[in-house]
Order: sequence, then C-alpha cells, then structure tokens
Amino acid sequence: MTNGQMPTRQLGSQGLRVGAVGLGTMGMTMAYGPGDPGGSTAAIHRAYELGVTLFDTAELYGLGTGSSEQLLGRAVRGFRGDVVLATKFGYDLSDPAKIGTALNSRPHHIREVTENSLRHLGTDHIDLLYQHRVDPAVPIEDVAGTVGELVAEGKVRWFGLSEAGEDEIRRAHAAHPVSVLQTEYSVFERAVEADVLPALRELGIGFVPYSPLGRGFLTGDVRPAAAYPPDDMRSWDDRWQPGNYESNVSAVGELTAIARGKNATVAQLALAWLLAQGDDIVPIPGTRDPRRVEENVRAASLALTDGDLKRIHAVLPHGAAGARYPVALMPHW
Repeated sequence: MTNGQMPTRQLGSQGLRVGAVGLGTMGMTMAYGPGDPGGSTAAIHRAYELGVTLFDTAELYGLGTGSSEQLLGRAVRGFRGDVVLATKFGYDLSDPAKIGTALNSRPHHIREVTENSLRHLGTDHIDLLYQHRVDPAVPIEDVAGTVGELVAEGKVRWFGLSEAGEDEIRRAHAAHPVSVLQTEYSVFERAVEADVLPALRELGIGFVPYSPLGRGFLTGDVRPAAAYPPDDMRSWDDRWQPGNYESNVSAVGELTAIARGKNATVAQLALAWLLAQGDDIVPIPGTRDPRRVEENVRAASLALTDGDLKRIHAVLPHGAAGARYPVALMPHW
C-alpha cells in the first residue's frame, strides 16, 4: 500500500501539515445506523492510498466502548508513521443515559481518556488531541495546561479545540498554543465566518470543518426525515424536517447544476468551496464507502473561479434551512 499524491496544507503555526482533504470516522460507529467495519476499514485504506493523512476519531464515537478508536488504530497499523491521528476528550461517558450530554474536562479525566485513547489506537502518541466541547465547569486554561503537559511528556503532539468560541480560543491559546479548531462549516453552515475564522487567522490557528457535506445532504443522496430509522440522526435533524427539507433539496438541485458545469459532483463542489475559503482549511468528510472517498479526494483538484463562488453564494447566501442541532443539544454538541 502506498500513499498517493494530494496537495498538503499547514494547520496552525506549530508545524502540523496534512493532506488537503481528511477523513472523519464518526459515522463508522455511530449516528448513521448500523456500522460496517469491513467497509469502513476499506475506506480508511483507500483514503491513505489517495494521499489522505488526517484521520479523525473521538472517545465519544465509541459510546464508551473504544470501538471507533480501535477500528481506526487497526486500520492504520501498517502505515501509522505516515498519518496524523486525531482524537478527542471532554465527555463523561460513565452514565449511558447521559452519553453525549455530560461533560468532563477535569485534568485527571483528560489524562485518563488520553491513556485509554493511546491503548485503543495502538500507538505511543496522539498526533492531535482535541477538547471535544468546552466544559464550563473547568477553566479553559487548566485544559490547555494539562494538554501542554501531555505534549511535554511526548504523549501528544498538537493541541486542538472543537466548537469553542472566540473567547475560549484566545484564552486557551495564551496558555498553550492551539494548532487547530474543529467546528461545523460548509456551504450549509456559515456561523464561523463572523467571528471565529477571523480570530483563528489572527492567532495562526488552522481550521478543520466537520460535516463539510451537511451530514450527507450535500451529496444529493437524501430522503425525508421519516424515511430514516430512529438510530440515524437524520431522522431528527432539523434540516430534514418538512419545509426545511424541501427548501434544502431545491438548493442542492441548483448546486448540482453548477457542479455539472464543472464536470463534478455536488459533493465535490461543496468540498472545493470549503477549500477555496482559505489555505488554512482541511475538511474531514466522513464515509464508509471507498468510492465516496475517491470522489471526495478529487475535490482537492477542482478549481473554482470567482464566478463559481458567486453563483454558489447566491444559492445559499446564509446557509441551509433549519438549525444544525436541536436547541437542547447545542451546549453539548
């Protein structure tokens, strides 16, 4: 197995460099129905063959079992030294009834989760360790300081934040350099453009958009919410609900027409749009399908003109119809 050629990008100012398109693994073990370990492993291998070097997982994605990190660790065993493994801490997964809502970024818990992640991934260091969500009960300076200690010990290489606001980013960065922020960003979701992206660029922090394809809506392969089983988040996602769904389908139809004019798919257009927002951006589309991996990676070579970008903006000047998370989950997700 050989690592193919893909343009690389630098994330942050501490030397982290990865392929222009990464791979997210959340959907391999949660949120999108039953898993497919064989297909997921094949997708990871195909991604590596095509030049993907940033692979993203989290303690949460295993729902307390370690299954997501274990799957990724096994899959990259033959080329571990060639890739960047990113994982996350920040949830309290001790109570199954509160998984995904209870937070815990106390220093001793960060260390406990890190040791578990090292074991599950089968590695002696984590390349990029994120705080998954800001914990209001723990000063962000304490979080940054703890990760800084892990960096000094050689267990972690780079520190990242996920879904942090401008104030938390600045305070964390002052305590220990933050290399990357991960937050939802796509032609569907634009909130980071107002304050967060300008702050990242001022501080020299890279940006990794998750859900760059609108949780699959921007692939064009969608059905109404009622058509998905209860264990699939699209069954309750606001963008799939009646009214919003039809509006978003119409927008994707217009984007598809633009993509066809570029001899591309709508997913490739959406990823190319993100890449065009700055050379400090590396999206991490998720998939279990090696064919989708190939499609996503080709977006790195799709050039968009100023005219293309204006047409895309005209279709979705403010993003999709519908909130990205239910109000009750926003503080946790």
